[in-house]
Amino acid sequence: MINETLAGISYNLVVSATAVYALALFAYVAEWAFGARSRVGRTVPALATVGAADDAEPSSPAPAAPAPPAEAGSDGPVDRAERFGRIGVSLTVLAAGLHLAGVLSRGLSVGRVPWGNMYEFVTAGTLVVVLLYLGLLRRFDARWLGLFVVMPVVLALGAAVTVLYVEAGQLMPALHSVWLVIHVAAAVTASGCFTVGAVLTVLFLALDARARRGLGPAYIGARRLPAPEVVDRMAYRMFAFAFPVWTFAVIAGAIWAENAWGRYWGWDPKETWSFITWVVFAGYLHARVTAGWKGRAAAVIALVGVACLLFNLFGVNIWIIGKHSYAQV
Repeated sequence: MINETLAGISYNLVVSATAVYALALFAYVAEWAFGARSRVGRTVPALATVGAADDAEPSSPAPAAPAPPAEAGSDGPVDRAERFGRIGVSLTVLAAGLHLAGVLSRGLSVGRVPWGNMYEFVTAGTLVVVLLYLGLLRRFDARWLGLFVVMPVVLALGAAVTVLYVEAGQLMPALHSVWLVIHVAAAVTASGCFTVGAVLTVLFLALDARARRGLGPAYIGARRLPAPEVVDRMAYRMFAFAFPVWTFAVIAGAIWAENAWGRYWGWDPKETWSFITWVVFAGYLHARVTAGWKGRAAAVIALVGVACLLFNLFGVNIWIIGKHSYAQV
């Protein structure tokens, strides 16, 4: 049985969440824009050389160091940047609540976990991304990450509610298994962590390029962004957490395949690209402990892994026919 009313409410909640995320994105953009115009952002001293080695990682990333006091005036560029940043966080929290309600109501409308097709996978995966950002925001005051996290979330949800959307319905018999909960939940969690790690990696490369050009630290309003080494460590830890979860997802999928199809592995396109993704990230983690492959070189490997992950999600599901063709688009 399908509760059409609840399914419609779920869709409206996800659309509403997308709209609120878009408003939050504009607020974060305004925060950066006003921060770039501030006198503090234009006159900061050059970044001092950091002498600590990357392998001597502290137990937790240090928060961004405070900037010099903002210029006087209650309505200066820095004050407006701070106001827009707080508005962005408030809107992100509101959108996350709508997003969570949309995912839960989708599951309740069909009486199963809400990740049985590509639309549901994307909505659940983007929710993980936002919750991870909010966790980093609470733990490390990482508001500087908001713009770079919310932007791909808006794009992914926009595609989900337009191109990828399918009506709520029951699953094919092969998917009626407890392994749907275990296997796909692990894949959704790992995908969200990989996405946040990718955002941090791109930001690290941008900050590292800025430092190599001899420029001072980047500022947002009166807040200094973390040093490239700090962002790199945060990305590494995100990938290091996601990798064993992805490993478990691959193993759980093999067990499910044996129960459903009588074999653990058949080199189906989805299985193949999941394994390729696993190999690339295994190479990344190995590179992190290999001399000469830290920093930028390892970051490139990580981005290759993320590209494999995205192709596995979109390319394989939409364009390649196999036993995992559940996109329904």
